[in-house]
Amino acid sequence: MDELLSPQVLPLIVGQLIILILSIAVHEFGHAWVADRLGDRLPRQQGRVTLNPIAHADPIGTLALPIFALIASHGASIGFGWGKPVQTQPNTYTRRFHMRTGHMMVAFAGPFMNLVFGTLIGVVLYVLVHTGVFPKNPFQSESLLPMMVINAIWTNYVLMFFNLIPARPLDGGAVLEGLLPDRILRSPGFAQYQRYSMFIAAAFMFIPTLAKVFIWPATQMLNFVLRVVGIL
Repeated sequence: MDELLSPQVLPLIVGQLIILILSIAVHEFGHAWVADRLGDRLPRQQGRVTLNPIAHADPIGTLALPIFALIASHGASIGFGWGKPVQTQPNTYTRRFHMRTGHMMVAFAGPFMNLVFGTLIGVVLYVLVHTGVFPKNPFQSESLLPMMVINAIWTNYVLMFFNLIPARPLDGGAVLEGLLPDRILRSPGFAQYQRYSMFIAAAFMFIPTLAKVFIWPATQMLNFVLRVVGIL
């Protein structure tokens, strides 16, 4: 317990948790905002068209599980989690989209918002480095804040690529369904795939070799941002 409360570990855990909560809130806001723009009033009625993290927090997925993971790893984990699902009514979309296309757009909006959020944080990092607020080499800084900003970028890119894995209940599953032709969606093979898609999504999360599918591209995007900033 003393180690967890140390000046090195406790701020790291708190910082990682804040990053995850904000990233999840941005993700869920994306779903709610696009559904609302398509004419579905349910997310607005439920108070989900907001960036307020409280509106999107799930007691288990946003707080309990990430806190446990962060404590167990002494802050080394990015603390995977999830927010309260945004409830939508695709049959109420008033825009001129096929219902399945609209549902795909709502699903894609969550990962897209993580891309936008991570990139905006990269812009902030660029400004802070080039105005002298952050050192040119934050990896050697005594302050934890520069590394937390970098980690916030990486976390959002990881969440984006992870959620785009084409397996339910991840957003990528709905995106895949929106792209495939009807004959494939109605096929026995696709029905079998959907039946096991939850286990497929879990495998990508818990098997390190499979996790590279979303961690590798997220890391490459982070490295690109750091090169633009002038850190790498």
